[in-house]
Amino acid sequence: MIDSHAHIYAKEFDNDRDEVVQRALDLGINKILLPNIDLESIEPMLATQAAYPTVCHSMMGLHPCYVNGNIQQDLAVIRSWFEKHNFIAVGEIGIDLYWDKTYQSEQEYAFQTQLQWAKELNLPVVIHTRDSIEQTLEILEKEQDGNLTGVFHCFGGSVKQAQAINALGFHLGIGGVSTFKNGGMDKVIPHLDLNYIILETDCPYLAPTPHRGKRNEPSFMPLVAQRIADLREMSIEGVTQLTDRNTHSLFNLER
Repeated sequence: MIDSHAHIYAKEFDNDRDEVVQRALDLGINKILLPNIDLESIEPMLATQAAYPTVCHSMMGLHPCYVNGNIQQDLAVIRSWFEKHNFIAVGEIGIDLYWDKTYQSEQEYAFQTQLQWAKELNLPVVIHTRDSIEQTLEILEKEQDGNLTGVFHCFGGSVKQAQAINALGFHLGIGGVSTFKNGGMDKVIPHLDLNYIILETDCPYLAPTPHRGKRNEPSFMPLVAQRIADLREMSIEGVTQLTDRNTHSLFNLER
């Protein structure tokens, strides 16, 4: 299995990172993909990859919640890292209008700029959206020239939105929200195209039921796979085989 979105470099794991990785490996989760957040997260992310080089694979990007008035300088630093290190994706990038709309125009600029990098670098993108799927799709439609691929991570939208995302050639990252009693995903997952689904935790956030409210970690991901299996009336093995195939293909991972 592959956890396609995990922040195990975060300080929440500083006291037991080895144990967290080992618990994942013990359950057959042999790859953990690390999205970048901002300039401060680069060093701990790369250190985590260096500590677990066969397990952890890093991305590079600027998260929309960390876009501010220093956007030009921050983007220049982020872009320079692609010349110094191999990354599996541009991410996580996108638009977040949930917390603060102060820098919405800067967020949109940063998103569009990083999409253009992805095309230049021939890399997939990992997209963060919150209260912004329609705005995100509008920009993506403008930039999609057949050379963009990626995933809308932590997808929590409607069937119609999922279909619009898939029509652009993009995948859906399904995580802990799918297990929440009032998350609404029980009405959506039965109608999703399984060829466009990948699994994620977004740890340390969004732990699945029955761990909701606690620190999330990659070893909780089988609970997400089981939820999808139950909603689709298939085996958990069928879900993990399909989502692993999708993830390997999207991120061009070595088997």
